[in-house]
Amino acid sequence: MSASVTRHLHGCEASVGVADRPRSRHPRRAGGDGSVEVFVSDEQSDIVVDVVRWQQLATKVLQSEGVRGQAEMALLFVATTTIQEMNRIHMGNDAPTDVLAFPIDLVDDSRATGPAARTATPVRARVDVGDLPLLVGDVVVCPQVAAGQAADHAGNLDDELALLVTHGVLHVLGYDHDTQEHADRMRARERELLEQLHWSAPAPTGFRQGY
Repeated sequence: MSASVTRHLHGCEASVGVADRPRSRHPRRAGGDGSVEVFVSDEQSDIVVDVVRWQQLATKVLQSEGVRGQAEMALLFVATTTIQEMNRIHMGNDAPTDVLAFPIDLVDDSRATGPAARTATPVRARVDVGDLPLLVGDVVVCPQVAAGQAADHAGNLDDELALLVTHGVLHVLGYDHDTQEHADRMRARERELLEQLHWSAPAPTGFRQGY
């Protein structure tokens, strides 16, 4: 599904696959004049999650980062056991984590024959990539882990979930913090987006980003 996976575990995150992060912010277009759509699924019962609110935040982050046209992203809220299993399978770490990001790289417009195709083949007709939705990726958040670390990170659960959703969306768009320069840029952009889209005010005193 993904060319790279990122994870965040109590302030220590790793990424696999894409070497040129963070990517420059240029408008990303696909699917003509369609709209950005975030599919949200709450698959846990430990913490009450306002799925509409976080769907709106994720959508606004995508739009603020220049995503245009018909684009799709999935946002899932899962239980601790579920994210631990995903972390074990995809990252080789058998422990719970707060957020996992599964970017889906853009296809090569000149050769693609389908949403995930890299080369043309005799058995598949060529498809106009401009008619296809941009598949941004999947972001998976564990609210229970977020609740446990909120006091040491964003300050409260609401702000922690906002931080994790924003953090995950930026990861699927190519941001990372594998170097100090990249980390500084990602932290600054997270804070800027949260101040614009979540608080509509400067970040509260005590707000911290856990990486």
